[in-house]
Amino acid sequence: MYFAALLARTEDGWEASDTELDDVETLSDLTDLAREASVDEDTVLVYIEQEDAWFGVVRVDGEEDPRIYVSDASAAARSSYGEILLTDEMLGREPGAEDEIAALEELVDLDGTEDGEPERSAPAPVDPDEDGSDPDAVPAGPIGELGVLADLGMSEKELLTLQTDALSEIAEAVGAAEVLESVR
Repeated sequence: MYFAALLARTEDGWEASDTELDDVETLSDLTDLAREASVDEDTVLVYIEQEDAWFGVVRVDGEEDPRIYVSDASAAARSSYGEILLTDEMLGREPGAEDEIAALEELVDLDGTEDGEPERSAPAPVDPDEDGSDPDAVPAGPIGELGVLADLGMSEKELLTLQTDALSEIAEAVGAAEVLESVR
């Protein structure tokens, strides 16, 4: 089960709302959702959590690129909403590499033969890198911008140590605990 909330900073403090992510398919969609909640292009925090398995914070400041932190990349990678947050740049991948692989897989059947071609024995697996690591593997643990909340009252160290009920602790640190409770 997921929980998602938007915290938008205003002149009068923070405004909070829980949000549905059913129509969000990309990071761009999520960023647009945050910008729509923004007052005078001020800071908006989007918080997504999957039942204590992982959480992510996306910070949008006006028209700047979103800043992202994910508590456990490998857990988030197994989640449809987590995949939205794990950009190629964060994972150190070539942008669009997954699209190229998907296009090639459409051209060739899963057994490696084209339509009508006799099946061949599968080639021996090849190590992706000389050291045996998979360049497409998602690292376990936190990933992203550790200082995403530093100027709002939560240090990198505090962010790294969050476990359960992370949203409440983040809201407390940024001064939005009361408004958050009104939407929970």
